[in-house]
Amino acid sequence: MDFPKLKSIIEGLLFLSGEEGLSIKQIAEIVDQRVELVSDAVEEMIADFVNQGRGVQILKIAGVVQLGTLPEHAAYFEKLAYSPARTSLSQAALETLAIVAYRQPITRVEIEEIRGVKSERAIHTLVNKDLIEEVGRAEAIGRPILYGTTKSFLDYFGLSSLKDLPEPGLFEDSENLEEETQMLFNKLDGQQLDSGSTDENDVDDENGENNHEVYDEKPDS
Repeated sequence: MDFPKLKSIIEGLLFLSGEEGLSIKQIAEIVDQRVELVSDAVEEMIADFVNQGRGVQILKIAGVVQLGTLPEHAAYFEKLAYSPARTSLSQAALETLAIVAYRQPITRVEIEEIRGVKSERAIHTLVNKDLIEEVGRAEAIGRPILYGTTKSFLDYFGLSSLKDLPEPGLFEDSENLEEETQMLFNKLDGQQLDSGSTDENDVDDENGENNHEVYDEKPDS
């Protein structure tokens, strides 16, 4: 594998891994290359991103490599996160929030297995709105982040505690997901902010699939 292709693949892997990132060893196993070669590629990519004035950077934190934004652009990211046009939650964000509320603590991968589509963007939205937060790390390969709801989640929806949520069906399959999500919607009826539009970037998930078409095992109605 030539060096430019290796760097391109690594960039894609870091994008997909999100805030959880990947270790050099994990990357080397995925691309089937020597650890030393992958390490050299990552170091060169770090320099490339700086020299090219890219809008993201490659970070090495606690043995994990991940993509990150630039601190000097933080003011613009805050405007995006708290824009009035992004006040209400999209269907994708609400589905993700329902899963976290019932199954917490839960990892991003587990959320995506339940929903059937990538959910990183919806999770990012919910974290920005302080509705979910990191509550620990799973005892699994890569120590993925565990998410749970926040006090702001209870305040946002007027709940005194998680016990006020409808009885969960444990999301045993994606059909239950839709049922349980609707139960949560009913519980929260009238309490979600409905001024402004939904989070447009969340309406269609990262795969470009409409949220109402992701349950492949369900028959067409």
